[in-house]
Amino acid sequence: MALRVGVIGGGQLARMMIAPAVELGLELRVLAEADGMSAALAATAVGDYRDLDVVRDFAQGVDVITFDHEHVPQDVLRALVADGIAVHPGPDALQFAQDKLVMRAKLADLGVPQPDWAAVRTRAELQEFLDAHHGAGVVKTPRGGYDGKGVRVVRAAAEADDWLDALVDGDALLVEELVPFVRELAQQVARRVSGEIVAYPVVETVQRDGVCAEVIAPAPAASDRLVRVAEDIGRSIAEGLQVTGMLAVELFETDDDRILVNELAMRPHNSGHWSQDGAVTGQFEQHLRAVADLPLGTTTPRAAWSVMVNILGGPAEGTMGERFGAAMAEHPSAKIHTYGKDPRPGRKVGHVNVSGDDLDDAVYVARAAAVHFD
Repeated sequence: MALRVGVIGGGQLARMMIAPAVELGLELRVLAEADGMSAALAATAVGDYRDLDVVRDFAQGVDVITFDHEHVPQDVLRALVADGIAVHPGPDALQFAQDKLVMRAKLADLGVPQPDWAAVRTRAELQEFLDAHHGAGVVKTPRGGYDGKGVRVVRAAAEADDWLDALVDGDALLVEELVPFVRELAQQVARRVSGEIVAYPVVETVQRDGVCAEVIAPAPAASDRLVRVAEDIGRSIAEGLQVTGMLAVELFETDDDRILVNELAMRPHNSGHWSQDGAVTGQFEQHLRAVADLPLGTTTPRAAWSVMVNILGGPAEGTMGERFGAAMAEHPSAKIHTYGKDPRPGRKVGHVNVSGDDLDDAVYVARAAAVHFD
């Protein structure tokens, strides 16, 4: 009987695991939050991932549990482990992706380079940090933020009063130095249950309004030192946190030659979508291999350059499907992936991958194909 992999979360990441699961001979089952989600094709159950009974019932029908997102509560995860269910990544690792304060403290223990940071509970504590860091900082809600949500640049403590006032006993906000970065990077690694690790090339990510818009693989003009440091950071975190599956480490490259960890994701990640078509083993196949404890695949790029451009928002009129024909006809080298989502301003509804020997050409084609879906 085929190994049964259960994915909690029915979004686009689960959707993009379906094809590689078939190719690997795995049976993929999805617990979706609602009917009609991106991964509906593999959704064998619909329910609340915060409800232990719902998740426990789903888990009884699979051999290993993994995730489309990191939001499943710790008590639910630990109950599954207590039931003897294989959960990858496990709760001990996921806690560091679920809570940014916990992550910062652990990375400090590991000696991983990161921005200056502090936990703050009052306006006075926040102002003290700002005064010590050139009058500016980045305030984050420790839990639940993504794609720019729960993140705020402040230059006076009063600008975070609403978040401070909403804190309950024992809670805190995270404040970090406003890093003078020259660009943002991402390092992906995969770690198998039995410990094998492979690394992908470090990539450059381009953000717009707090959302990833483009990725270039590998990062242009990356020095040997940068490549080495980024990979060392990724491997150190994967081992130090005992991550199983894909790990994405978002990085800052600064104007004073520092490489600093921004955030972590313990699942396939937007910064790795290029690998679907641009690497020998794409991140979705690799994640399944890792959580199923299968030998990991090579991460070698298939071309000199790969470019990923997100389709954000989707068409103001009509459907995504109506735009496919023209995009494919005009740009036959582009690989277009859509998520089965209704268009909405700012929403990630798909992406385009283009690989080739000329970076400028790959960027042009990827952007031109994505424009068809505006």
